[in-house]
Amino acid sequence: MRLSHVTLGISTAAILISAGWFTLRALPEKSTSITLTFHAEMGGAPLVYDQFVYDNPGGPGTFRVRDFRFYLSNLSVAKGAETYSEADSYHLLRFDNADRSHSITLTDVPLQSVETVGFLIGVDPEANSSIQPRGDLDPNSQMAWNWEVGYKFVVFEGALRIGETVSPVVYHVGFSENARQQSFAIPSDSQVDGDVQVDLTVDLAKLFNGATRIDMETLPSVKFDRTDAKDLADNYADMIAPKF
Repeated sequence: MRLSHVTLGISTAAILISAGWFTLRALPEKSTSITLTFHAEMGGAPLVYDQFVYDNPGGPGTFRVRDFRFYLSNLSVAKGAETYSEADSYHLLRFDNADRSHSITLTDVPLQSVETVGFLIGVDPEANSSIQPRGDLDPNSQMAWNWEVGYKFVVFEGALRIGETVSPVVYHVGFSENARQQSFAIPSDSQVDGDVQVDLTVDLAKLFNGATRIDMETLPSVKFDRTDAKDLADNYADMIAPKF
């Protein structure tokens, strides 16, 4: 009699399984939320707008910052050989807010943890030659050139004061070859309970004082000159770094 009950139990279980009542499924992979916060600085201190408080790196006078913004694109994160790339990854970063910062959050990243983050300063050639809006790209925005299809990758506008003379300073950089690839290791203590918080500094001082030191008096404007644009691009290639 006991055997019959056992046999009946096994048969019932088999029926339930075959009928789909009992389904074995793999547990869902753990996802990660990643927030990158970029903090605008000038030489290690929070960026100040609209005040003549910064020395001209390559010559006389002091300058003020009126506008600073740039495109960041092709954002990806990786864990070993596994990589997750954000779709339509085009972000316009600006810092004219109270805390001089800009955050980007990636939700439901299908990686259990992350080790590195990578991105472009600028826009990749395919998107830069297209009028299709994607992400923060808009061909009708102030970040698009009005003389051809394409975007200004980095915009700096301000003024230089020498004595009583105040002159505008305008740097717009955006040829396709001016995009610069960045990649950083993520500190191990950035991940807590499945969420990753990464702080990065954007040091505007390096735009003017990197591989090339810029004298704002002799170079007050950069727009269409490829040599000058390359010098600034080589400088801003080093303006972003992990914040410790």
